[in-house]
Amino acid sequence: MSDTPLLAIENLAIALPQGAERPLAVDNISLTLARNEILCIVGESGSGKSMTAHAVMGLLPQPHVRATAGRILYQGEDLLAARPDRLRALRGHKLGMIFQEPMTALHPIMRVEAQITEVIQQHAPLGSTALRARVTELLLAVGLPDPDRLRSAWPHRLSGGQRQRVMIAMALALGPDILIADEPTTALDVTTQAQILALIRRIQAERQMGVMLITHDFGVVAEVADRVAVMQHGRIVETGPVAQILSAPQHPYTQSLIAAVPRLLAAPRPPPEDAPVVLQAEQVRKTFRQRSWIPGRGTEVAAVRDVSLALRRGETVGIVGESGSGKSTFARCVVRLLNPDSGAIRLHGTDIVPLGRAALRPHRRRIQMVFQDPYASLNPRRRVGDIIAAGPMAHGTPRAEAERRADELLALVGLDAAAATRYPHEFSGGQRQRIGLARALAMEPDVLVADEPVSALDVSVQAQVLALLAEVRARLNLSMLFITHDLRVAAQVCDRVAVMYRGEIVELRPTAELFARPEHPYVRELLAAVPGQGWLPAIQG
Repeated sequence: MSDTPLLAIENLAIALPQGAERPLAVDNISLTLARNEILCIVGESGSGKSMTAHAVMGLLPQPHVRATAGRILYQGEDLLAARPDRLRALRGHKLGMIFQEPMTALHPIMRVEAQITEVIQQHAPLGSTALRARVTELLLAVGLPDPDRLRSAWPHRLSGGQRQRVMIAMALALGPDILIADEPTTALDVTTQAQILALIRRIQAERQMGVMLITHDFGVVAEVADRVAVMQHGRIVETGPVAQILSAPQHPYTQSLIAAVPRLLAAPRPPPEDAPVVLQAEQVRKTFRQRSWIPGRGTEVAAVRDVSLALRRGETVGIVGESGSGKSTFARCVVRLLNPDSGAIRLHGTDIVPLGRAALRPHRRRIQMVFQDPYASLNPRRRVGDIIAAGPMAHGTPRAEAERRADELLALVGLDAAAATRYPHEFSGGQRQRIGLARALAMEPDVLVADEPVSALDVSVQAQVLALLAEVRARLNLSMLFITHDLRVAAQVCDRVAVMYRGEIVELRPTAELFARPEHPYVRELLAAVPGQGWLPAIQG
């Protein structure tokens, strides 16, 4: 690497609006990024890492959030002093960025080809033939097969991993010197995550780019980083080579983040063989049919194929698999948010599949769901107390009693009573997930279905929510279906694990047995794809 940094951040300060929880989002930080280097910036939500990236790209939501001190030097040019037209010329051409959530970063009504060509045409207009060849080249470079089909696809028709690859193709379209990747693998399954990380590492090496990768996952850090900077409350508390940070962290905050990483080890748990079965799924099938205006061109996708499993009182069964494996579709069939095509779902012996809305109503309170994205599943116009009390009131509980119960549940999930008067947007991601859990518990269910409840949370917040789920399960003797793509999380919370692949359960065994001696090739592949395999065993003592 050259001694002259490609990017130098000097004494940067970014101010937040008046009334924010602290005056500065970023407080006097200095960093450098060299050519042909991957720098990982690690920290919890609110640590200032994404704000730093947005400042480099000139994407701060000014004037409410603005840089008030310092410099950001790209090859000696101060980006903070650059005019808007100069920043537009640099973005895409010299500075590329991969955003955290590709579905919100991609235009929903533009096809893939149009989104990539728009980036190219803004900076280096090409003829139609050359442009199409460039799009094909980029799609192949990021590992997307069949570019002729994908170029005409809409974003919602792509998987999470495919959307992320399209974002990478857009960021690389003009061969930038610096690539900023903001949580590029959050909420992706482990095999897709491994592919994206390998892709970033390969492209960085081929093009000799400097990569600034923002993450809260130390497994990702162990997989790709050359150097690491750890941020807390807007400040850098520790920085150094990756081997030093991972093996001998000096700052207590870094030590706490590493300690919170879930271990890929499952302790043997005695099976609750004498406990009654509360939920029994038998040969459940669900097929999605997509019609076409051309006769005979409709398609069918069998999302769930003859899935059977039993859940006992007080037991947690994990369902793991890649995106598209059918795990979330099966979960939604279980709670009857989707109607299965065939099969039986017995709740305390009663098959709820054939029940109509009125007959199903008394059973709904016995099985509740915690959703992956609590912000999307909480009504933004209602106060938290009303959200939690709404379910019991709909089933006949008097308002005063429902509101009292809401206050008790907020205390149970670690929030104070004042939270009841606030709105969902006033809480962090971890706090909103606690509110979603309180809402589900308000119905006093026997079965809790948790669909990726910690996938987008920081490791420390994730550890808190997992501990809370374990405490609530033990206190209330709940049964839980726990849907996740993170095998490290499954190892911590599940008594048994069912692995789904292409709509089928390919292996279902006690967690410790499955992790120690996986039998199916797909399960072995999943375990091998967990990021940071070379480092994780060192912290599992």
